[in-house]
Amino acid sequence: MLVLGIETSCDETGVAVYDSEKGLLSHVLFSQIETHIEYGGVVPELASRDHVRKLMPLISEALQKADVKKEQLDAIAYTAGPGLVGALLVGVSAGRSLAWSLGIPAIAVHHMEGHLLAPMLENEAPEFPFVALLVSGGHTQLVNVKAIGNYVLMGESLDDAAGEAFDKTAKLLGLPYPGGPELAALAEKGTPGRFRFPRPMTDRPGLDFSFSGLKTFAMNTWTDLQKNEPDEQLQQSRADIALAFQDAVVDTMMIKCRRALESVSATTLVMAGGVSANKALRQGLQAFMEKNGGRVFYPRPQFCTDNGAMIAYAGCQRALAGEFQGLAMKARPRWPLDELEPA
Repeated sequence: MLVLGIETSCDETGVAVYDSEKGLLSHVLFSQIETHIEYGGVVPELASRDHVRKLMPLISEALQKADVKKEQLDAIAYTAGPGLVGALLVGVSAGRSLAWSLGIPAIAVHHMEGHLLAPMLENEAPEFPFVALLVSGGHTQLVNVKAIGNYVLMGESLDDAAGEAFDKTAKLLGLPYPGGPELAALAEKGTPGRFRFPRPMTDRPGLDFSFSGLKTFAMNTWTDLQKNEPDEQLQQSRADIALAFQDAVVDTMMIKCRRALESVSATTLVMAGGVSANKALRQGLQAFMEKNGGRVFYPRPQFCTDNGAMIAYAGCQRALAGEFQGLAMKARPRWPLDELEPA
């Protein structure tokens, strides 16, 4: 089955072509970082407009790179949610309309299911069941994954998601947008052990996360240093705070992952979403899983952030199971993952 995948949930326009027999044939991506950088964050209206400008040319480019004509497609998959409603509607309307014009089925894909299944695009893919850690700008979730569509939410962030906390902490430290990668790069210059930040919600049972207080702790530490330290020392202190913040997030996630794995007697962990590209998090979970006789899987860095390949793959699996949508165009800005039906 030949599926075109469209991703427009936030600030990246992604298109890909996936073949159920040959695998991924092409994927193209346009990032809107340059559009939003002067505002220090994503401006929803500008994001929607950029998707309108870029989507159709990217669809043509993806088909050309895959050496596929649109008439050869068997289905169109598009992100229906969660995400920014205006941005979602661009992909929903384009995907649904293109499918109608070609007389082929359309598949509405859950954005986080796309992330969850992204490691399946790798040569070494995990086997069901497994525990998934989904970490992105909008979500931090632990999910018990029994099969495609059979998801049980084990824990999630009660306030800021991990990626959001990274971005906000980076901003208060004066780092440019997008803040998460900038903070991670700065943390590499930090002095280990100078600061120790709290590991939120690890002193009590449960699998939920909370990073808002950790962000506030970093802000207070930075504010105090700016008042009391000479200017020439502040750059190193900023790096030390970045490292302490990152260490706290990584340790918190490792503790919660251990609890989640133990609670369902699982030995396989999948990590996906934009924050899964963080080197410290990857190294920490890799060492932890190896020490405990398990394995961790994650997508290559280009498939950690939003992309069309994960939507094409997830849509293909849904299509193979006979799941398609009608003519109605529906975007779901809020869409709990555990509302999905098994494939």
